[in-house]
Amino acid sequence: MADFRLDKPKGDERGFFRRRARSASSPDRAGKISEGIARFLGTPRFIFYLTIFCIVWLAWNVWAPDHLRFDSAANGFTALTLMLSLQASYAAPLILLAQNRQDDRDRVAAEQDRQRTERSLADTEYLAREVAALRQAINETATRDFVRSELRALLEELRDDDDGDDPDEAEDTTPRRKRR
Repeated sequence: MADFRLDKPKGDERGFFRRRARSASSPDRAGKISEGIARFLGTPRFIFYLTIFCIVWLAWNVWAPDHLRFDSAANGFTALTLMLSLQASYAAPLILLAQNRQDDRDRVAAEQDRQRTERSLADTEYLAREVAALRQAINETATRDFVRSELRALLEELRDDDDGDDPDEAEDTTPRRKRR
């Protein structure tokens, strides 16, 4: 039964050799593969597998029957040396590709960090200006004690005005209510 996928358009099924559409992620895919291989080459598991491979190679070419041996100990295991050189010649460029991709990611991350730092600095400067403006506004507002003292002074002025303006009131002997 054919594989029906609804997330992809139906392709041209003309011939056996269909051309794959090159997508923008094709270089990225190759980079991811090279990083995966380079990452594997740097693991203890790879060293273990390579060691087992070399031991099997050497054991086969030392203890196997003469007609089944393919690498001679008399020639210094030339085929093994060539195999390891081939592996190293492929590993080095893959490691360099992975390092270049990591450098690119680090460069992008550093640029994003720089932009984030600039935004944070601008926000911090804005907030500092706002706090300074609030402090100035608070210093210009009246405090509770200031308002009380001003009200007391006004009350005293009013009492003085009341006492000094009306001469008939001075003769009045009725007690006044005590104000709070």
